[in-house]
Amino acid sequence: MGSRTVVADVADELARRVTAGEYQPGELMPSVRQVAEEFDMNRATAQLTLGRLESYGFVEARRGKGFTIRDVREAGGIDVYRHLFRFSVPMPDVAIDMFRDIVEVERGIVMDALLAYTASAQDIDPVELKSAIDQLESLARREVPDYQQILAIEVVLVRTLLTSLGMSMQRAILNSIGEMVLEVPEAVQAFFAGAADLHVLVWRALVAVWESGSGPSDAQLALFEDLFGMYHEKVVAKFEDLLVAEPVEQTHAATA
Repeated sequence: MGSRTVVADVADELARRVTAGEYQPGELMPSVRQVAEEFDMNRATAQLTLGRLESYGFVEARRGKGFTIRDVREAGGIDVYRHLFRFSVPMPDVAIDMFRDIVEVERGIVMDALLAYTASAQDIDPVELKSAIDQLESLARREVPDYQQILAIEVVLVRTLLTSLGMSMQRAILNSIGEMVLEVPEAVQAFFAGAADLHVLVWRALVAVWESGSGPSDAQLALFEDLFGMYHEKVVAKFEDLLVAEPVEQTHAATA
């Protein structure tokens, strides 16, 4: 089980079973005693494990009954969706559908932020933006680019724009999306369906537009939106290729 705790590993296995439909909404989870027996742990540890599953939002405690399985797909919030996505990776069809939704929401938030900031007073210090982009370029030029770190910096850049624009709800959703994607190696890799250098070039072009003060033309905006949409289609296709190309178990074993 590596450096993870027994509680975390067993809670993840139980959550995977809920995600896969092995346990159905409304049913009772296996009892503390049953969990302890199946996973060869004491009852106190089994209780902690079910408590962790409750913190994921997958079950709810019922006094005198135990833990009841929630309909996580219908009633779960963004935090539950995050766990659902992570546990769905061994089921490519489910994971790909979920990733497509994630990408669509991310695209909308990022596009809105970029366009709104272009039309705003643009009060972020350009030096701050350029420093972050310099970091991106340094990471992108490595022989083996650090995709996870590049993506994390890009999330910070968009978060900075959203903060400047006062778009706090979109910022919160973006933060959750960032956490979802960064937890799944295949999702991180998919966001680099093109070369990492392209991400740097786009950010530098945007800063140049903001510094010019003239803003892009309508034709340039339309082209940018089309290119952005095409890029995200490639991201989803790349994710699908990664899940279908090799067994998920092997992929995750390599990243453990």
